Amino acid sequence: MAELSTIARPYAQAAFKLADEAGTLGPWSEALAALAMVAQDQRVEDLTGDPKVSPERLARLLIDVLEGRLSSEVQNFVRLVADNRRIPALGEIRVQFDVLKNSREGVQDVEIVSAFELDATQRSDLIARLEKSTGKKVNVHVTVDPQLIGGIKIIVGDKVIDASARAQLAALESTLRA
Repeated sequence: MAELSTIARPYAQAAFKLADEAGTLGPWSEALAALAMVAQDQRVEDLTGDPKVSPERLARLLIDVLEGRLSSEVQNFVRLVADNRRIPALGEIRVQFDVLKNSREGVQDVEIVSAFELDATQRSDLIARLEKSTGKKVNVHVTVDPQLIGGIKIIVGDKVIDASARAQLAALESTLRA
């Protein structure tokens, strides 16, 4: 079977093109996030894997669960995805759509892993530095991992900056063993 990212790519690109032309990138992103969440529900996954459940029924289920939150264009998109039995790809479609959306809007997603909770001042200072270094507005997602011992790890796209005490100790250990 093809990689999920390969399956999702044309759907994400088509959704992005429709949303971009209509100026509705935000609403489409929200709708795809909601659809991805519903598609991840175990009951929906069970129905998706059942060959006795028709694509029309799957599409209707998703549309009904999100009643009033999906535009007619998004509903048509859901029907297309269901007809092609690609409901399990909705999570990856959403991820790829958001990458395209962020690129269009000049936004960069950044993950920060910190050994301790960051206060508002530390967070805003870090965001300002990241925006200056990337030249883009950043969407920051912060998590706490006490196993870092101290410091932070920053993930920007495929680049990782590991300034944690754990990483420094691992480097020191490697040097001492050499």
